[in-house]
Amino acid sequence: MNVLAAILTVVVLGAVILLVSAPLRAARRPPEPPSTADRADLRAAREAKYREIRDAELDYRTGKLSQEDYAAVDGTLRAEAIEILDRLAALGDEAPEGSQPG
Repeated sequence: MNVLAAILTVVVLGAVILLVSAPLRAARRPPEPPSTADRADLRAAREAKYREIRDAELDYRTGKLSQEDYAAVDGTLRAEAIEILDRLAALGDEAPEGSQPG
């Protein structure tokens, strides 16, 4: 009976060690390279954000937005666009010429 208890203790201890050390083992793995879908999603998000910026500019020019509202909306949209561009740059993807908002 003592041998069975010792074997069971070793098995349970091994399972606990594996469970507790899983996050540490995962942290040492190299990150997965970004997929083509990730890049495509970011490119689509970039274009959508540019479109939102242009729409806000049009709304301001046509009088649908006050100067204060436009400044707030434009600042937020441009900050979001910069975040998307930074994520694309981190993936090694550069913005094509002429795709920046006017």
